[in-house]
Formats: sequence, structure tokens, C-alpha cells
Amino acid sequence: MPDREAPRSLPGLVAEAAVFEEVTWRQGGKGTMTSRFAVLQVRPSGKEACRAAQEQAGGRGRWDGVLPLRTLLVEQPEEAGEPTGYWMINLPAATATADLVRWAKMRRRIEHDYRELKHGLGLDHFEGRTWRGWRHHVTLVTAAQAFLTLRRLDPEAQMPA
Repeated sequence: MPDREAPRSLPGLVAEAAVFEEVTWRQGGKGTMTSRFAVLQVRPSGKEACRAAQEQAGGRGRWDGVLPLRTLLVEQPEEAGEPTGYWMINLPAATATADLVRWAKMRRRIEHDYRELKHGLGLDHFEGRTWRGWRHHVTLVTAAQAFLTLRRLDPEAQMPA
């Protein structure tokens, strides 16, 4: 059986091992969006992590009891005394910190797109009773969303007045 480390609290681990770097992820309405971030390799514990490791090993018999390493992104602004955000990421630790931050901070864009799908394009208007009908509805709404996104990103597209 491999040697095991004693479990540590997340705030203690961050205080002990994190090296923060300043990252700018986008220009916002109130200026440049910048904060300090650290990337750590951790072995998450708990029932869910054990179950996932057992499934990944292909059953109970082949799992050696060591939880796999995961990448943890931690945000701690300069003025904050402790971290304000954590993201468990399934990308390799070699991924650039700026890329990890940009993807972690996409939440507002995703929420905006979901609202547009639901309210603007009628994602929630389906009242049919078949799986096939629901799939067709979702496909058409998604295609409309893709079209609108491409139009919005095209600098030469003609926009209505």
C-alpha cells in the first residue's frame, strides 16, 4: 500500500503551498478584470472522489486506494485575506494559468447564453410529449443560438438600426 498523507484543510493547504500570480482575463464594463490566482495539484477526498477513482480503475479489485491528482485553481485578490474562489479542473496542470482563469470566469457568458436560449429563442416553450419532438426543438433552438452568436461576432455583419 502506498504511503498516504494526512488530510489537510483547503485553506491550510492554500496558505502553505500556493504561489499566486496576477492574471487579467478580460475587459469589463468597469475596467480591466484582474485578480491573483494559484494552481495546485490536490487529491480530493470524500465519498464522491473515492467512487470516481474506483470507477476510473475499472472496478473495486484494481483500485490501489490512492486518489488521483486533480488541478485546483484558487483566486485570492490582493485585498482579500483569504481565497474567494476555488475551481476543480480536469485539465492538465501544464495548462497555462491564464487559460484556466479565462475558462473559469466564463460563467457570466454561459448564464447570458442560457437566458437568451430560454427567453429569447423559446428553449422552454416545448410542450410536446415525444423524445423526438423535444430533440428537434432543442436542435433548432441551438442552431438559432449558433447563428446569432456568429452574427454578433462578425465585424462586417449588417445590424438592424
